[in-house]
Amino acid sequence: MTEKLNELFPVPSVSFYRATPSILPGITPQSTEALREILKDNHQRWHVFFHPDYRPHNHAPHAAIALWALGADDEVLREVYARGSKLLMARYDSPGAITTNNVYAHLSDANAYLNFFNEVIQTDGVTAVLDKYLFSISANFVPGRNVDQQPQMLDRLFDGIIHPMIHLGYGLEFGLPGLVAEGLAWTAVHFASSTPTIIPPSAWEDDADATSDVQELASTLQSANLTKGKVPKPTTNTHALSILARILKDPRFDDVPGGEQYYNIYGNTISKFSSMVREYVDAWSYDRTDPAEVERKIEELIWANTLIYGIAGWKKDEPFNADFFIAHLLTSSLFLSSVSAHIPPASQEIFLRAYFGVSLVWWIGRERPGFDIPGFFANASPNVVKDLKKSAMASPNPWLALIGEALVAPDSHLPKALRSLLHFANAYGRRPAGSFANTELEGAEFIDGTLFVRTANLTHEKLRREGEATNFVLGHYWNRQGTRVDPGAEPDPGVEAFKKFIAPKVSGM
Repeated sequence: MTEKLNELFPVPSVSFYRATPSILPGITPQSTEALREILKDNHQRWHVFFHPDYRPHNHAPHAAIALWALGADDEVLREVYARGSKLLMARYDSPGAITTNNVYAHLSDANAYLNFFNEVIQTDGVTAVLDKYLFSISANFVPGRNVDQQPQMLDRLFDGIIHPMIHLGYGLEFGLPGLVAEGLAWTAVHFASSTPTIIPPSAWEDDADATSDVQELASTLQSANLTKGKVPKPTTNTHALSILARILKDPRFDDVPGGEQYYNIYGNTISKFSSMVREYVDAWSYDRTDPAEVERKIEELIWANTLIYGIAGWKKDEPFNADFFIAHLLTSSLFLSSVSAHIPPASQEIFLRAYFGVSLVWWIGRERPGFDIPGFFANASPNVVKDLKKSAMASPNPWLALIGEALVAPDSHLPKALRSLLHFANAYGRRPAGSFANTELEGAEFIDGTLFVRTANLTHEKLRREGEATNFVLGHYWNRQGTRVDPGAEPDPGVEAFKKFIAPKVSGM
C-alpha cells in the first residue's frame, strides 16, 4: 500500500509551460514531504463531502497544495491541514466494486469510484483515462438511454460550483495521479446539473467516430425538447467580453428566478435559461484548426471571469462584494491550461465551451451584475492597502505583502484566490489599456493588466482578519447570499446546515 501511495502521490512536478502557474520560492524538502504526507493521509481517510446532505466539499488538498506552491513552510501546511480536518467526514466502504462494466451504472450515489480510477490510471495512464472516461462521447451520451440515464461525465465535472474540475486541475498541474483519480471520482459522485442543453451531443459532431451516435442522440434529445439542432458557427472572431456585453443587454435574463434558496441558484437558473445560454456559447468563436487558439480562448475566459468577480463586485463607496460562488469562477479558471494541455484540440473546444456556459449560468444566476469599468480603474487601487505597509520602501511590490499575509490567513479560500490572480498578473499584467477596445463591452477600452492586482487588493482587504478572533460569522467575509435570497422566504436548509454543522467546528479554530 505504501509503495502504491507513493506512486499516486510523487514529489509534485513543476511545469515550465508558460500558461501554467509559477511556483514561488520557499519550497523545501520539509514542506514537500509534509505536503505528500497530507495528500496521502487525505486519500486514505477522508470523504469527498464532509456532510452527507449539505454536500460541502473536502478542500483540504486544495489549501495544502496552494500554500505549498506559494512557499509556505511545513509547519503552516500541517497546521492548516489539522485545522481543516476537524470538518471532514471519514471515508466508508461502498457496497460493491466499480468496474469497466458498471462504471456508469452508479453515478451520483456510489463511493467506490476512487479505487476504480486509481487502478485504471496506474494501468492506462492519465491522458488515456481522461479521454475515455471524461471527454469521449460514450462517457457523456449513450444511444438508447433515457435523458436521465445518460452518464454526462463532463457535465458532472462542473457540478458543485466546479469543484471536481478544480480538484482534477490540481492533480494535472502538479503531476499527481492520485489527485487526478480523486478528481474523476469526485466527478462521478456529482450530479449532471447542466442538462444536455449546456453540453449537448452536438458538441461531438466533428468527431468522425461519434457521428452516427451524435445524430441518434440529437434526435432523441430534440424530441424531449432538451436540445436544438446543429447551430451554425460564427464566421468572425467573437470575444468572450462581447458575449458578456450581449447578455447584459438581453432583457430575457431580467426575470431571474426570485425567492430561491441560495444553494439552488444554479439549478433554478439552468431550468429557465439553459437554451438561451447555449445560444451565447455557440456565438463565441473558436477555431480549433489554429494551434494558438486554445491559449487565446483561455485568456478570454480568464479576463471574463475576473471581470465577473472583481469589477462586478465593486461599487464606488461601498464594501467590495466578494461573492463566494463567483470566486470559484476565478479559482477554477486557473486550471483551464492544465486540463487543456492533456487533451486533443477537439476536446479542448468542447471543454472550454462547456466551462464558459457554466460560468455564464453562475453570473446570470447572481443577476448578471454589470461592470463600472471606468470607475473601477479610477478608484480600485493597484497598490497594497495602506495599513499593510509602513512605507513605500517597505513593500514596493504589492504582491509581496498580499501573498505574505495570505500564507497565514484563517480563510483557506484567500490564498487560492490570490494564487490565481498572481498567475493571471504574471501572464497578462502587461496588457495596456485599449487591448479590448474592439470588443462590444462598454468601457472595455479602460481595461488593462492591473485588473488582477486591483482585484487581489479588494479581496484581501475584505477577507483579512488581522487581530480578530477567528469565529464563524456567516456572510461577514465572503458573500454567499448576494441578492438572490428573499428575506421572507423559508429558512435555507443549506445555510441552516452550514450554521449547525460547520459553525461549532470552526468557532475558535
